[in-house]
Amino acid sequence: MFGPSMWRGPRERRAVALTFDDGPSEGTQHILEILGAHHAPATFFPCGANVARLPAIARAVAEAGHETGNHGYSHPLCCFRSGHFIGADMERAQQVILEHTGARPVWFRAPYGVRWFGMRRAQRRLGLQGVMWTVMGYDWNLRAEAIVERMAGRVSNGAILCLHDGRELRTQPDIGATIEAVRRLLPLLRERGYKLETVSQLLCPTT
Repeated sequence: MFGPSMWRGPRERRAVALTFDDGPSEGTQHILEILGAHHAPATFFPCGANVARLPAIARAVAEAGHETGNHGYSHPLCCFRSGHFIGADMERAQQVILEHTGARPVWFRAPYGVRWFGMRRAQRRLGLQGVMWTVMGYDWNLRAEAIVERMAGRVSNGAILCLHDGRELRTQPDIGATIEAVRRLLPLLRERGYKLETVSQLLCPTT
């Protein structure tokens, strides 16, 4: 009814996808440095408005080889919004991401994880597949230790892990807890034998 969405990848492979919502922000570059040091691909779901504000950082994400999805333009809470509004917001994000990064998203994550009437039609029109998450880090209000403990305790084969490299549309958000959590989480996942993949690699392993 609200558009198809996927929540996890195959359980038979020891692989997970690390995803980041709400960026880019002034702190995204620190996350890129950590991912690069561990040769870990990730999928970023930026807000179109943040891409327009920080196009160079959005480009850096794509140029580093990470995947870019669509998280809407204005990070709206879509419940009780019209189908026209929802579709227009998604399309605006799609356009600005393509314009500034050269990447055309194929994955859509609804802001706040709230799906609503009109998304199914917009996803079909824009060629987007919905994707949610298996484990949420709650990194906007937890300390790094708690974020890592939460995610490490819930990770499993095929899990889609959700963190945030921005805080909705705020400028210069404090994402220090997220940065430190990523720094600790990546070696932990590797020690447990997990392969880090993009959402496309996890959900469509033949592509």
